[in-house]
Amino acid sequence: MFRFILPLIVLAGASAALSADSKEYRAREAARDQVELDKQLAGLVPGKPQSCIDTFRYRDSTRVGDKILYKNGRNDVMVNDTGGGCFGLRRGDAIITKTFGSQFCRGDIVRTADLITSTPSGSCSFGDFVPYRRP
Repeated sequence: MFRFILPLIVLAGASAALSADSKEYRAREAARDQVELDKQLAGLVPGKPQSCIDTFRYRDSTRVGDKILYKNGRNDVMVNDTGGGCFGLRRGDAIITKTFGSQFCRGDIVRTADLITSTPSGSCSFGDFVPYRRP
């Protein structure tokens, strides 16, 4: 009986330690993402959230954690929080969107895929687009 209980106790302790390490890692990652987001949006002021943006106007994109920043120059940035699920955003995988017309809209599906193997790595949807502009 002791042979079975001791390994279970050790396994439970190791699991708790891994969980704590995972939480610390996520907290460090979130802090690093916030610093990068603050750097990208320095000097810009948020506006009223919009449900859609024109794809021809915002051609340049940057990723910060679970957020995608669409840029039209330095003083016009749209921030979209995908809310997670697009695990490839953090790794730098390709962003794949399917649009009907010339706009990205809240609820549109975003997929990510590995550039080398074309293996899907995540899927999520757009949230509201928050404009950040120079005052």
